[in-house]
Amino acid sequence: MILEESALSKIKKGYLNEDFRFFHLKDKKAEEHTFHYHDFNKIVIFLSGNVTYVIEGKYYKLRPWDILFVSSNELHKPNIDPNEYYERIIIWVNSNFLTGHSTEDSNLLTCFEVTQKEKLNLFRMDSEHLNVIKDTLFSLEKEIKAKEFGGKTLQNSIFLQLIVYLNRLILRTKTKKNEKDIQYDERIVNMLSYINENLDSDLSINSIAARFYINRYYLMHNFKDQTGYTLHNYILQKRLAKAAMLIKKGLQISYAADQCGFQDYSSFVRAFKKSFGLPPKQYYKAIQSIQHSYGEHIPDEKDVYPYRE
Repeated sequence: MILEESALSKIKKGYLNEDFRFFHLKDKKAEEHTFHYHDFNKIVIFLSGNVTYVIEGKYYKLRPWDILFVSSNELHKPNIDPNEYYERIIIWVNSNFLTGHSTEDSNLLTCFEVTQKEKLNLFRMDSEHLNVIKDTLFSLEKEIKAKEFGGKTLQNSIFLQLIVYLNRLILRTKTKKNEKDIQYDERIVNMLSYINENLDSDLSINSIAARFYINRYYLMHNFKDQTGYTLHNYILQKRLAKAAMLIKKGLQISYAADQCGFQDYSSFVRAFKKSFGLPPKQYYKAIQSIQHSYGEHIPDEKDVYPYRE
C-alpha cells in the first residue's frame, strides 16, 4: 500500500530528528491556539506579552523570563492577548539526545521528569541564576546564526550546558508557587493524573465520577471548562498518543492497543487513522522510512517485543 503523501508529510513535520530545535519568535497574532501535544519535550522561555499558558488543566500567568517545561504528550496551549507582541524562545528537545549524554548519576531529562511528577511546569529563578541562563541562551542563539566551522558541535555543547544548569536549578531550588499566577481545579488535576496513570483501565465517566465522588454531569461540564476537552476526547487522545509511542518503539500493534485500554481493535484502528492520517501499520512503516532517511536506529525483534500485524 502506497503511503498517503499528505499524512506522511504531516508526520515528518511533527517528527524531531535533530538533537534540538531553537526558535526565537516575536509576533502579534489574532487567531486562537488549540490544545495540542508533541512526542518530544519542549522548553518555553517567556520574554514579553500578555500570555496565560495552559498545561494539563493548570493555567500559568507568565512573567518575563518564566520558564515552562512541557513534557512529551502533555496537552497544552497559550492563551495570547492579540493586542500585545508575544516574544518567546522555544526549544524542542530530543529525549534520545539527552539520554545519550546522560551518565549514571546525571539524568539530563530530570528537569522534565521532576516538573511532570510535581505537576508544576512553571519555573522561576532569582536574578543571579537568571543572568547565567540569559548569557547561555544568547550564546546559543548567536552560534546558531553564525553558521561557522564546527557550529553544530559548539551548538550542542552550549545546549548541553544550558540543560545541565537548568537541571541543577530544578534539583536545588524549591519553586515557589504563586497562587496569583497559577490557577486550577485540584480535583480536575488529580483526575488528569489518575487518567494518565491508568490508560489501560476502565475510564468510563461513571467509574471516574464514582472514584472522585463527583456528579457525572457536573464532572463532564467542569472537565470541559478546565481542559478544553470533553472527558471522552481527552482519554481518547491520551490513549492514542501512548499507542503511537509504543508502535514507534516497535511493539506489536494489537499489544499496544491493549496496553492503552482499547477493547475493540477495529475501533482502535479507525480512531488511530483519524488522528494520525494513517492506520497503525502504515504509520509504523512511515516512521521506519523517516528514521531510515535520517540514519537513525530502527527497533527490531532483538530490541523490543516483535512488531507484527
